[in-house]
Amino acid sequence: MTGEREARNREPDQDRAAPEQPARATPRLGWVRPLRVHLSTVIVALLLGISLPLTWLAHDQGTRLSTSAASQRMSLLGQRVAAQYEAVFNDGLTAVMLAAAADTLLDDPTGDMDGKALFLDRALGSSAHIDGLFVGRADSSFLHGVGDTPAWREALSAPPGTDHAVRTIQPAQDGTRRSVWRFIEANGTVLSRRDDGPTRFDPRRRPWYRAAVAADGRPVTVGPYTMATTGELGLTIAVEAPDEPGAVVGADVLLETLSDLLSREAVSPRATGYVFDDDRRLIVHSDPAMMAALLPQLSARARHTAVTVDDPLLPLLRPLLGEGAVSGLHRIEADGETYLLALEPVRGAAELAGTVVAVAAPLSDFTAESRLLVARALAVSFCLIVMGVLAALLVARLVSRSLAQLADDAARIGDLDLETRPPVSSLVAEINTLADALATARTAIASFALYVPRELVRKVVAAGRQDPASAERRDVTVLFTDIRDFTSLSEQNAPEEVVALLSDYFELLNRIVEAHDGVIVQYLGDSVCAMWNAPESNPDHVADACRCTLALVAAVDALNARYRAAGRPELATRFGLHTGIAVVGSVGASTRRQYTAIGDTINVASRLEGMNKEFGTTVLTSEAVRQAAGDEAFVFRPLGSARAKGRAAEIAVYELLAKPETPDAAP
Repeated sequence: MTGEREARNREPDQDRAAPEQPARATPRLGWVRPLRVHLSTVIVALLLGISLPLTWLAHDQGTRLSTSAASQRMSLLGQRVAAQYEAVFNDGLTAVMLAAAADTLLDDPTGDMDGKALFLDRALGSSAHIDGLFVGRADSSFLHGVGDTPAWREALSAPPGTDHAVRTIQPAQDGTRRSVWRFIEANGTVLSRRDDGPTRFDPRRRPWYRAAVAADGRPVTVGPYTMATTGELGLTIAVEAPDEPGAVVGADVLLETLSDLLSREAVSPRATGYVFDDDRRLIVHSDPAMMAALLPQLSARARHTAVTVDDPLLPLLRPLLGEGAVSGLHRIEADGETYLLALEPVRGAAELAGTVVAVAAPLSDFTAESRLLVARALAVSFCLIVMGVLAALLVARLVSRSLAQLADDAARIGDLDLETRPPVSSLVAEINTLADALATARTAIASFALYVPRELVRKVVAAGRQDPASAERRDVTVLFTDIRDFTSLSEQNAPEEVVALLSDYFELLNRIVEAHDGVIVQYLGDSVCAMWNAPESNPDHVADACRCTLALVAAVDALNARYRAAGRPELATRFGLHTGIAVVGSVGASTRRQYTAIGDTINVASRLEGMNKEFGTTVLTSEAVRQAAGDEAFVFRPLGSARAKGRAAEIAVYELLAKPETPDAAP
């Protein structure tokens, strides 16, 4: 730009001299254009150079965050669906176990029918997932309670007003069995009684009865198979009564109920849920159409009969099931699209061992918002480019050489070079306003920098945090220090002397803590709170904190020796050290935040520092510190257990000492 100005300054002379000496015309640069052209070109290039990378970064980062969030949501969803799937069976198992221990159901099959009906009604009402509860006995008698569901109403032609129904099957002396239904209102009144006559139904021949009797008192799960009366597909949970051999209590759970459960838990509009049994056979599908195609195949009596549905994900999903325990998040490609697949085994119920829940959803369902954000960013970038060109054309004529100085000042402020610069003066009012604004910004930033812990910010950036203001749970080691009798020291010395003492003292502590990869989080009057393993990760944080504490003890002793020699007050310091889980991050109001750690770990460290008074010690640590640091590098003298102020549980207390053969770290 300087060359351009010089060329322009010489142009009038050259024009006058051209008739006399045309051959001596001053050469020009190859591409000389008006300032507005240069400025427009530069602004467009800058806008493109900034907006396009930022747009790409926004797209890449948005995709990564969306994928990460989707992965977490899918994993949690898989766990939740597996837990709810298990809860459905636990409801049935609970009802079965209670019924197996209830004398009401196990007494004389023909006695106290009102009590039996009431018990069955209460058991069925405890869970919406139980289709029926029944008892089969060794004499082929059968007691069966069902709720008021559409399938049972249609199958039984139940009269209006029926709340639940109870069926009894009793063997006669001639070997025949008769089936009798009682339809009962909500208040327990028998609405009607229907004798269906002889029946061939024998509970002893049902697979659930045989499996329960053979299980030696353990609950069993049988199915899937078709229910005898309603024709629906379900599983049966059964157990033999412990006090009456041959009496088996069972509960039916419908597979369609489980299909509805998976459908309700869909994490995206196109998510699909599956349940596989211990033979890796598909038994539940969240798509009602797929479930309808699956039901006839599952109705087959053969336990190991293969089932198939027209689902393109199934051939890709089955190889991931493998053998044994299956869990985790996977990616699969189907029809040119990426799917997230969460596999979660049902672990809580032994009867469901080998059952696996799977949830799959297209990745694009989670990244659609990111793509929309990129499109908006491109539109905004284009608008900014157009506005920049127009603005450049409008203001280029008003720009003087002071613009370069202002740009240099702005760049220095951006680099935190806050040294005072000579004032900029221009005939353009806007440039003067900008100069005043830059000067104000430099002053404000310089004042703010006095209160911002730059080292802490540097460590947060070095730790790669995307959001330094967020808080997270992590293992930390926390050290609290306190000066003994500081109140008396402040009373006996001038404030200026106390401030000078603390300044030297804090400078010493800060230097040693940073040398041991720690960071001082807070200065609390005469106390210091230091922390390890946050914000920067440190796998050896407990040992580093122990070494730092011993170094601080030695350094404070040396400092006090110098103070004694100079006739200055000594600063006897106590230390409390603890390690454990804490929530670490930036907390506070929206306009004022502070990086700190919160949790019981912090409270215990603070209480340990105060407990030095009781034990007459300098450094107290917890059992957690001793276990994590080990006894090879440090000496921990056990002092027994003590109850910290404000805590109900006692903690084991140790005094931290350096090994005699290991010299103390120099301050």
